[in-house]
This record gives sequence, C-alpha cells and structure tokens, in this order.
Amino acid sequence: MSKVAQAKAAIKVNKQVKAIVKEAKKNNDIAGTAAEGKSQIIAAVLAFVVGVLGIHRFYLGYTGIGIAQLLTLGGCGIWALIDLIRIIIGDLKPKDGGDYTTKF
Repeated sequence: MSKVAQAKAAIKVNKQVKAIVKEAKKNNDIAGTAAEGKSQIIAAVLAFVVGVLGIHRFYLGYTGIGIAQLLTLGGCGIWALIDLIRIIIGDLKPKDGGDYTTKF
C-alpha cells in the first residue's frame, strides 16, 4: 500500500473516530440531563409528608411560592392538599419547564 493510500485511510479512520466520540458526548449529555431532573414520586411524598411547609415547592424550583407556603403553613393545609393532587395528576411540573424523570 502506498503512503498516499495509507494517509487517506488514516484520515478516513480519524473522521470516523471523531464522529463516534461526538455521538458519545451527545448521548452522555442527554443522559446527564435526565439524571438531573425531578421525580414526581419524590415531589408527591414531600407534598404529603411536609406539604404544609412548602418543601415540595422548593424541590420543584418554586422558591417564592415555597416561602409563601412556609409562612402560611401551606394555606392551613388546603394549598398543600391542592398541590399534592396537582403533582399526582401531573399538572404541577418542575419550574425549569421540563418533565419529571420518574413518574407514577
């Protein structure tokens, strides 16, 4: 095999390796994003156990509403109950606009 043919083959292999590495990085980024998401199950458990403190709102990223629930004891429990129902039916999602990574 001539040196020119070897160089062309090496360039072709190099491009293939770069494409594989790029695809692997892309897949790793997607997997990393999914791992950072919020769980609907954890949000529901937090709303059920400590809903009157608004901890589930902090978990979902709604800090302002979490503080309001903390100060009003979850609207005397009514606000916390409504949030629990909304989390279970999937209406109350994380603030970042994404969906839950783990669902019921």
